[in-house]
Amino acid sequence: TRLPAVAAPAPLPLTAPRLGPAAPLHPEPFPGKPPTSSSIVMGPREEIVYLPCVYRNTDIMKPDYLATVDIDPKSPTYCQVIHRLEMPNLRDELHHSGWNACSSCHDDASKRRNLLILPALISSRVYVVDVGTDAHAPRIRKIVEPTELMWKCGLANPHTSHCLGSGQIMLSCIGDPSGNGKGGFALLDGESFEVLGNWELPGDATAFGYDFWYQPRHNVMISTEWGAPKFLADGFDIQHVKDGHYGTSIHVWDWTSHKKLQSLDLGAEGAIPLEIRFLHEPSAAEGYVGCALGSTVYRFFRTPKGDWATEQVIKVPSKKVEGWVLPEMPSLITDILISLDDRFLYFSNWLHGDIRQYDITDRRAPRLVGQAFLGGSILSDGPVRVVEDPEGQSQPPPCIIKGKRVQGAPQMLQLSLDGKRLYVSTSLYSGWDKQFYPDMIK
Repeated sequence: TRLPAVAAPAPLPLTAPRLGPAAPLHPEPFPGKPPTSSSIVMGPREEIVYLPCVYRNTDIMKPDYLATVDIDPKSPTYCQVIHRLEMPNLRDELHHSGWNACSSCHDDASKRRNLLILPALISSRVYVVDVGTDAHAPRIRKIVEPTELMWKCGLANPHTSHCLGSGQIMLSCIGDPSGNGKGGFALLDGESFEVLGNWELPGDATAFGYDFWYQPRHNVMISTEWGAPKFLADGFDIQHVKDGHYGTSIHVWDWTSHKKLQSLDLGAEGAIPLEIRFLHEPSAAEGYVGCALGSTVYRFFRTPKGDWATEQVIKVPSKKVEGWVLPEMPSLITDILISLDDRFLYFSNWLHGDIRQYDITDRRAPRLVGQAFLGGSILSDGPVRVVEDPEGQSQPPPCIIKGKRVQGAPQMLQLSLDGKRLYVSTSLYSGWDKQFYPDMIK
């Protein structure tokens, strides 16, 4: 597997690329049968991709929209936006997305993966989008208003959406209705999308929230932390880290009882642990979490005693720079993913501007085997000069695709089922985009 060239299909900042239902994220056959290695390799090639496009923090007073992009090389509209679904509200901040059904429901032949769940990080709305009636022209099926989350769950700022084996939808949230940090989880009915209440037990909400991943075979769910919404909303301030407004821990939960079992503090080296991934092999009781500010990757694993522990397995060194806001620039690992065969780990360095591919055959000693620069803050023709790089790399040239310069840096990643194509988008969060890559939002 190697990193391919990446197309830039739309003019606005893009977040969270999501392959369309023609090539599901979980391998076919689906539903009714569990995924197999042959279905991963032999499944149909993806033909469309959905991308939430964000206008918040720009001067354009238009609603965010969901772009449908044609990625079929045989199509006359290849690499073009073929449909835009505008949201009915302004300044939502669409962010991550998820499906209404997945391989967790593989034994239920009545389930169809025909609805995309779009939480809005700032407005706290949740859009349910029908992509089954016409995959090339999605339409809104339902809007869950923010008062539903706030009044029934005491939560706001939904982030990650996962479908459950029960048919319900689970959302992680990063704040309370006042903008303080609060890591809790809301459950939605999988048919009506009514908010049912909290997943976590009373009093078990964490100080901060962000992502989560569950592994029913081991009766465990693990969640991560970003920061308090009212401190991160308008940009990043290193003082807020020092003041304790960002997280450094991951949390282990009993999947059946919903009880919080452990909080594992990763310290300064693991500051702002964002995306977390279990290995895809169901029997594997381990995975990885990418820590943004620490620019590290930690392996988490179940110990012989039955509890959970972590160890740092990757560290991307900061670069000493001139012409930037700080004298040292962290790489800022923002998204990570694991190939479906569990051979490779990919992550994006949003400030340095590169995507890295690691061979994780040795789970405790990942080995760097691929790297590609797609923008970033240390470009050779930019205002920042690298004065000391522990990795000895030269400053990369700008990335030009079809005559257009890629603004920003690689952020969200999505790998094709066969592991041959990596889709990349550039926006982290509009307030931070505006701060670090102002040309991206023009």
